[in-house]
Amino acid sequence: MDPAPPLASENARTLLERAFSDALDQVDDNDEATARVLDGAYEQFCRTGIRRSTMDDVAKRAGVSRITVYRRFANKDTLVEHVVRREFRRYFDQFLRDIRQAKTLAERLELGFASSLRTIRGNPLIGGLMEVEPDLVVPSMISDGGRTMATVSRFLAGRLRIEQRTGHVAAEVDVDLVAEMMVRMSTSFLLTPSELIDLDDEQQIRDIARRFLLPMLEPPA
Repeated sequence: MDPAPPLASENARTLLERAFSDALDQVDDNDEATARVLDGAYEQFCRTGIRRSTMDDVAKRAGVSRITVYRRFANKDTLVEHVVRREFRRYFDQFLRDIRQAKTLAERLELGFASSLRTIRGNPLIGGLMEVEPDLVVPSMISDGGRTMATVSRFLAGRLRIEQRTGHVAAEVDVDLVAEMMVRMSTSFLLTPSELIDLDDEQQIRDIARRFLLPMLEPPA
C-alpha cells in the first residue's frame, strides 16, 4: 500500500498558495486523461479516504491503467496534492461567484463569510477529511507556521483592498489585519463546531458576519 501523504510537508504548505494563484489565473486541467485521473482520485479519496487508497485504486476508479496514473503523477503524494489543490481552487472560485450577486459591502461580507464555511464544510473531500482523517488535514491548517491562514488572508485582503479603492472601506482600515482576524474566526468555526451557532443556518451565519465582522471595517476610533 502506498504510504500516507505528508500533508504537513513543505509541498503541502504551499498547496493553498498555488491554488490561490490558479484561481486568479483561471488555470484548468490540461488534458482529458489528467482530468480523468484527478476525478477518479477525488471519488476514491471521498469514498475510502486517503490513507486506505492506493494508486491502483485510483486507476481502477478512473478507468485507466496504472501506468497512465504514474505518467502524470510520480507518486501518491503528488496526486493527493493536485486533488486537494484543485478542490481549494474551486473554493476560491466559488467564493468569488457567491459575492458577485451582492450590491453592498455588508452583503458581500455576509455572503463571503457564509460561502467560506459552507463550501469547506460541504466539500466531500476537504470537509469529509476534516471529520474522518483530521490528523491529515488539520495539522496542515494550523501547524504549518501560519502559511495556510496567511494564504487565505492574502486572498481576502485583496478583496478588501478593492473595496477600499472604491471607497466602501475607509483608507485608515488595516485590511491585512482585518482579513487575518476574519480568517481566524472562520477557521475556529471549521475546526471547533459551536454549541451556540448553527453552521447550517445561513441566515444565522450572515447575522454573525454583520454583527461582528462588519464593524472591523469601520475606521479606528
